[in-house]
Amino acid sequence: MDLTTTVSIDEENSVARVSLDGALNTDTAPAFELRLQEVVDAGYQLTVLDMKELDYISSAGLRVIFKAAKQTRSDGRNLAAANRKPHIDKVFEILKALPDMAVFANEQELDDYLDAMQSKSRDE
Repeated sequence: MDLTTTVSIDEENSVARVSLDGALNTDTAPAFELRLQEVVDAGYQLTVLDMKELDYISSAGLRVIFKAAKQTRSDGRNLAAANRKPHIDKVFEILKALPDMAVFANEQELDDYLDAMQSKSRDE
């Protein structure tokens, strides 16, 4: 599955909205990272990731988002995720609950776990 990103800018309020449509996974994360980095580098006070049309996220996608969040936070700006579908929201809830130590043997094991949780959440 592909990922389409659309960026809209509210210069007056210093807000960038990045809309994601499709899957943010190992295949799509590198291009998304480049696009998101362009937006972050532009220096808007708030960057909103609109996930209304995001259908799937893997650890590679999460890594891109957390990297951008760390960068914006260190620059005194904000990154927010909005309109998360229940199964995407579940992934973020799981990650908040994980301890700071690694609990997965490798990235594939983490992706398999996230995939199973998203599938289960969709079926509920």
